[in-house]
Amino acid sequence: MTNPHAAATPAHLSGPLAAPPPAHLAEPLRYHRLARISARHRWWRPVVGTLFVAVTYMVVTVLLYGLVSILGAARGYPEAPDGTVEFGPVPSTAVDLLTIAVAIPVVLLAVRWIGRRPAGTVSSVTGGLRWRWLGLCVLTALPVLAVTTGVMLLLPAEDEPAARWAGWEFFGPALAMLVVLVPLQAAAEEYVFRGWLTQAVGAFLRSPWWAIAPQAVLFAAAHGWGTPWGFADLVVYGAVAGWLTVRTGGLEAAIGLHAVNNLFAFGISAAVVDGLKSDDTAADAPWQLVALDLAGIALYTVAVLWLARRRPPARTAPAPTPVPPPFPSGYAQVPLPYTPVPGFPVPYGVHADASGLPQGTAPSASPEDGDSTPPPRPAAGTSNSPQRPVA
Repeated sequence: MTNPHAAATPAHLSGPLAAPPPAHLAEPLRYHRLARISARHRWWRPVVGTLFVAVTYMVVTVLLYGLVSILGAARGYPEAPDGTVEFGPVPSTAVDLLTIAVAIPVVLLAVRWIGRRPAGTVSSVTGGLRWRWLGLCVLTALPVLAVTTGVMLLLPAEDEPAARWAGWEFFGPALAMLVVLVPLQAAAEEYVFRGWLTQAVGAFLRSPWWAIAPQAVLFAAAHGWGTPWGFADLVVYGAVAGWLTVRTGGLEAAIGLHAVNNLFAFGISAAVVDGLKSDDTAADAPWQLVALDLAGIALYTVAVLWLARRRPPARTAPAPTPVPPPFPSGYAQVPLPYTPVPGFPVPYGVHADASGLPQGTAPSASPEDGDSTPPPRPAAGTSNSPQRPVA
């Protein structure tokens, strides 16, 4: 007995010549896996990109310091004991911050040129920095770190001379410079460690913790080997900032905390005499300051997670569309019908028939207004449409 529904299935879509079913799309990608968002991803791209970031940043830094030294020597600035030009506390600090900030374009170039993906994918899963979310994170960090910084100032100083107010003639210009450059310096460190390094490791490992741990240790090592407490504080900060980055789908939470923290730290240094000349970093912090800093990090993390539940940011990006494999020999490829899209020109040869026009005739060949003479009909056996490929 024959199947009564057999006629409903066209012959070219059934039997041994039927096309294989489409492959299932991959799962959405979290932030640390965004190196794989490009269909052109290869295993070697994160490795080569990491070498590119390291070498290019060192070359740019050397060139920048060399250019600044040449300009300073030409203007008659004195030479410092380490051989560099001594510009003074504020200009020297500005140069140091700028040499760190240049890491941002270096990372973006690596993402675009080496990673073969949009540069904004290192900022967040949406393909760019989410400014509204960044502003909320900054507003969250300001009161939290203001309280912890105020408590730090109340701690008794051990074996240190009393700090003296630098005066508004020095603090005013210094603060203006810090407000402009410190956010760039903090963002650059986030783009390198929580951005590029996290995604480079995440390209190989699915678990976010394997991607977070290496960058946290490298971040602490980049600040020097100070006290064990200070080094541990930097490792914890790097791990928490990395987890917030993956949890919220972007660098905004880490940049907000880092920028506000550094702005308070540099601002306090600029407020006292010779404060900007100090070579101390967060790695040199004693345990009392570390305890307060960790308390501030914990409060900020809780507040950001609360905000993320109230206003959930995007946490994943769509997986790249897999390239369909070529049809094996013997499979019939069924052409899909053309569907016009509003706002796009209709390809030549598939335009809907106009009144009085042969099928496929370009609209520019329509009769003039008022001309009622019908166009000539094509001869029998001839094609009704021009023989050219569809645009």
